[in-house]
Formats: sequence, structure tokens, C-alpha cells
Amino acid sequence: MSMSDIRHSLLRRDALSAAKEVLYHLDIYFSSQLQSAPLPIVDKGPVELLEEFVFQVPKERGAQPKRLNSLQELQLLEIMCNYFQEQTKDSVRQIIFSSLFSPQGNKADDSRMSLLGKLVSMAVAVCRIPVLECAASWLQRTPVVYCVRLARALVDDYCCLVPGSVQTLKQIFSASPRFCCQFITSVTALYDLSSDDLIPPLDLLEMIVSWIFEDPRLILITFLNTPIAANLPIGFLELTPLTGLIRWCVKAPLAYKRKKKPSLSNGHVATKVTKDSGGMDRDPHLLYSKLHLNVLQVLMMLQVHLTEKNLYGRLGLVLFDHMVPLVEEINRLADELNPLNASQEIELSLDRLAQALQVAMASGALLCTRDDLRTLCSRLPHNNLLQLVISGPVQQAPHAALPPGFYPHIHTPPLGYGAVPAHPAAHPALPTHPGHTFISGMTFPFRPIR
Repeated sequence: MSMSDIRHSLLRRDALSAAKEVLYHLDIYFSSQLQSAPLPIVDKGPVELLEEFVFQVPKERGAQPKRLNSLQELQLLEIMCNYFQEQTKDSVRQIIFSSLFSPQGNKADDSRMSLLGKLVSMAVAVCRIPVLECAASWLQRTPVVYCVRLARALVDDYCCLVPGSVQTLKQIFSASPRFCCQFITSVTALYDLSSDDLIPPLDLLEMIVSWIFEDPRLILITFLNTPIAANLPIGFLELTPLTGLIRWCVKAPLAYKRKKKPSLSNGHVATKVTKDSGGMDRDPHLLYSKLHLNVLQVLMMLQVHLTEKNLYGRLGLVLFDHMVPLVEEINRLADELNPLNASQEIELSLDRLAQALQVAMASGALLCTRDDLRTLCSRLPHNNLLQLVISGPVQQAPHAALPPGFYPHIHTPPLGYGAVPAHPAAHPALPTHPGHTFISGMTFPFRPIR
């Protein structure tokens, strides 16, 4: 049956029946294509059928679109959820999902994104794992401008509109870790702390910290399960959320200070601690401290994984080009805030930056020379820990996998190491963690600092 024949039969149907039937026809069409070719090309015929009968974009000019009412749209979402659940062949599921929701750069894209947000939200609510797995693949191959729209739809549904509904979203951690990893990457791209509106909601922050604390390897799932090309495409989500999470931890002290502005006369930070229904403290500063520690732990895992994939020294998972705007933002925020009133926050932010740079370079996740680093950090306010990272080791042991001049694994303490004071916690009233020894040969003890 040709696309034209299918279209004529669908034109005689009501809107909901046509939407349901087009899925049925395309399932048969792609199933037969996949038998002859492992990766069939999705031509414009199926996409146009979906645009006309699922997204209600009329083909003829001036034609009135058949609109689904709210109840019919809900029925369509249920039909789709059930279709992806019942279609057992992953390849067919993926190609249908792609045909439905890959942006085409046309007027159907708004309807496409709106329906996708509702479908994934429903899949979270009723735990339809195949839909979440298809959405994880979609997030990996779709430009980031669309990924953040899906992320915002889910955050609105589960972290903003209905109090307590975040618990439903939280449960998908065990159902689809792949989707969770991509979701974290997309929300860190969306919430970049550049304004008060782009500070992650507390429910979202707490959920992500709890996921990563439970299994830090969660944020490496996409990287570990993806065949990696030499050059990653620009404008798509990164392979891991590491850069976004480093941005959160490093910028948080300054961004929250900017949001709060007035300071106490004794110079201590007035932290508003909220209570959840279980009476647990939900202090965002403690959550970022916990997250920072987990990010450092994941960075230290990376050397083994990069070496196993034969990518050590060849693939930067934390791109130097992304550190440049981060440092510029820290500089601008430090200038905006009165240094006399924000000295603790500036110190904490720079301490976290120094630790993240140090561990990322030592593990091969960040590839740059020390000269690059000196230039990058030259305009930042003085910070003892950052100075140590920039000055580097006294002697460099040669490392076969890295080109000359790149920051190798560090085995000798830098000059003046013994003279560096221990860094106080940003909140003196809170108990400090004991120092942790993570891996041998690190140049300074890595404390999770608040």
C-alpha cells in the first residue's frame, strides 16, 4: 500500500481514528523495511503523514486542521504509550519514535514538541520504560535547543506544578538509568544559573543529587555505551553532564548570594533551610557540597574508562572551551557582588573550581596545557588552591599517552604545598567532613567543601 493510498484511507477517518491508524500503517511499513535494510532511511512520506494526521498540520493550503480536543489528545497519548510498550522490536520502536518526534524545522515542530513533552510525562507517570528508552536516544541525537524544551516540560510537570510529584519522577532512576543520565545532561544545559530564573528548583536539585549519590556512575552511562567518534557534533548534548554539574557546583555559592543579596552584619551567610514533609533539612548549599564531592569521585573514575576505550589523552569529556565561559561568569559574578560581603562565597566558588580543574586534568578528562590554564584563570581573584593547581608539580613524570606540554597525572607535590592553610568550610556553624584520601598521588587532600 503506497503512502498516497494510506493517506486517502485516513482522510475518511475522524481525527483520533486517523492518528491511531497512521501508527498501525507505519509500523507495518517500517517492519518490512527493516527486514531488507538494517537502517532504513526515513523519507519525507511517513513524516508528512504523521504531521497531517498526528500533529494536525493540513497538507492543502487553506484546509481546516482536524483538531483533537483534550480528551482525544489524552486517548492518543495512551494509544502511543501502549504502542511503544507492545512493539517488542526496539529497532521499529526507535524509527517510529524518530519519525514522530525528530524536529523538521517546520511549523509542525511546536505541536511535535508539545506532544512529546506530554508523552514522556505520561511515560514517567505510568512507568513505560520503552518510551523512556526511546526518549533517551532522542535526547542523544537531537539539537540541544529542543532537548532543553523537553527538560523544561518535565520539570514543570514534576517539580513545579504539583507539590510532591517529584517522587514519581525520582522513581525512574531504577526503570531507565539511560534516560536519567540524558535528563541530567539536558537540565544542566537548561539551568545554567545565569539568572535567578535559571537556578534549578530545589526538588530537581535534591532528586539529581540523590540519584548521583546512590550511583555516581549514572552520569557516565551515555559515554560508556556510545561508540565515540573523534569529533562530537556541535550543538548537541554532551556525552556526560559533567561540565554542567561542575558549573552548578562552582557557580552556586555566587548565584545564590546574588539571588539573596542582603547580607548579615556579622558577615555570615544567612541560609534559609526548608523542611520537606519528612522533616529533613533541605539546604541547597549542603546539596551542592554533596554533589561536588560526587562529581570529583566520577572524574577520578574516568582515567580507567578513557584508557579502556583507548581515548586517554585524545577525548576531552570536560572541554576547555566550556571552561572559558564558566571562568568569565565567575569573574563577572565576583565583580557584581561586593567582595567584602561575599568573600566566603567567592573563596568557596574558586576552591571548587580549583578542585574540579585539578581532578579533571589529573584523570585526563580535561586536556589543556598549564599555560592555557594560567591564561584562563589570570583575571580571577586570588585563591591559594587555584594558585597551586596553576603552578602544577615541581617535576613532571613523562606520560606516554599524552602529548608533550599537557597536564599529566601528578605524582609530586607542588612548591609551597606544606604552607597552604586548610580551607575552612563556608558555613562555620556546620560540621566539616574529615579529609578523604581518594587516590594516591593527588597533590592535595580533597575535602568536600561547602
